[in-house]
Amino acid sequence: MTDLSVEVERTGGAVVVRLGGDLDKLTAPRLGDCLSGLVREGEVEIVIDAERLSFCDSSGLWVLVEHQRRVGARQGALRLTGVHGVLLRVLDVTGLRAAFDVGLPAQL
Repeated sequence: MTDLSVEVERTGGAVVVRLGGDLDKLTAPRLGDCLSGLVREGEVEIVIDAERLSFCDSSGLWVLVEHQRRVGARQGALRLTGVHGVLLRVLDVTGLRAAFDVGLPAQL
């Protein structure tokens, strides 16, 4: 098991949240708290950089879907970039890839 690293970078237009490690049942609440805090602060343009993410289970996916809905209700967007591996497969299998603006790593 790998822990989850969550790094927040505020840019001119969007907030970038860089993830590394495993996004699972144990670590999903940490990302949820981070995203909820950003939304409470009024941030509604959020980019999740998943390039260093090793794993994502249904708990992690649920946090992403929940916050995509929250920012969407505020006329914003939660986009995913660097999507690969397990997260890409889970988004494809569940049909949720279409719900997100998904950016793949440059090498794909």
